[in-house]
Amino acid sequence: MINDIRYAVIGAGHGGRAMAAHLALMGFDVNLYNRTYEHIAAIAARGGIDLESYEGGPHGFGKLQKITSDMEEAICDVDVIMVVVPSSAHADIARSCAPYLQNGQTVILHPGRTGGALEFRKVLRDSGCQASVTIAEAETFIYASRAEGPAQARIFRIKDAVTLAALPAARTQAVLEAIRPAYPQFIDGVNVLHTSLNNIGAIFHPALTLLNAGWIESTHGDFQFYIDGATPGIGRLLDALDRERITVASALGIRARTAIEWLEMAYNTTGENLHEAIHNQPGYYGIKAPNTLQHRYIFEDVPMSLVPIAALGRRYGVSVRAMESLIRLANIVHQTDYWRRGRTLDRLGIQDLSIVELRKYVTEETSEYICPPSSLFVTEKTTTSEGQNWPADFPTFN
Repeated sequence: MINDIRYAVIGAGHGGRAMAAHLALMGFDVNLYNRTYEHIAAIAARGGIDLESYEGGPHGFGKLQKITSDMEEAICDVDVIMVVVPSSAHADIARSCAPYLQNGQTVILHPGRTGGALEFRKVLRDSGCQASVTIAEAETFIYASRAEGPAQARIFRIKDAVTLAALPAARTQAVLEAIRPAYPQFIDGVNVLHTSLNNIGAIFHPALTLLNAGWIESTHGDFQFYIDGATPGIGRLLDALDRERITVASALGIRARTAIEWLEMAYNTTGENLHEAIHNQPGYYGIKAPNTLQHRYIFEDVPMSLVPIAALGRRYGVSVRAMESLIRLANIVHQTDYWRRGRTLDRLGIQDLSIVELRKYVTEETSEYICPPSSLFVTEKTTTSEGQNWPADFPTFN
């Protein structure tokens, strides 16, 4: 063993399999959990996961310590719990693990989307968690990966740098130190407001999907999502959405990256506006659109990304009319109410905080971050906030 840190990976989809196998190949003890055992039966039969990768990347058989659908068994006596499920399942995972968390454990959401760590902490508290644990979130997922068989995974790319922040930020350095032997790519993300409001997927995914709804339904996604879908008019809406996100961040005292700055940082691509920058990104050519409107770009990114950003804007006096319009369109298309089902400020536990109080809450260490004792635990089986089970084959391209 190169390190005595013990990991549990929660979720055996594309990303969870890649992470579990890679950690095992690096020499760490790893448990793998998935709520539906049938999705991990082949992995359990083999005792691990066969990992393939890009040239020079990690590959081989990653032997796992435990493969289970029992949450208590998965997280008992581990040090770091890596949650690799759709953000719409974060609350369910928090409820499931609340009775079994132990003092000193760290839970990291990969990624948190917008408000993930805040929601997770709130659910633990409401579920009566008695353990003193650290919750952290990554800004994006570190791997581009796919599950390529019942017990196989492939890594296409590992990001060079991914920001991460703990709640509170006073604990970030301790989290980074704990995972550095496995993941030196993670760097200080300042605080969870920064990681949450630098969520670029909230800008690209819902707008491109909803405003190309007719094309998606008529062609079943047979067009280039970014190149054909990001027309000049839709590009202007993307610019407006991004300005609203940046303004919400600014109201909280945060200098968030613009989407154009993100494209330049991630892909060395520039442009006068988002339409131009997207079309200057060679990696976007050939990427097909979703083949249905029942896609995570709406049912995850709207309630878990757009709703909390818009809610922050409403609370702190920022006009978010473009976001509100897009959320309304999503409600109509999916015949639901994502305002009710999404990460509203009460679900994040911050609805009554002033800006000064909110910044203190995400930054400073206080006794408030230890979950209050209670004998009441929420242990019944639940579905996601969208009323859907989170699938093992959920894609994890970011």
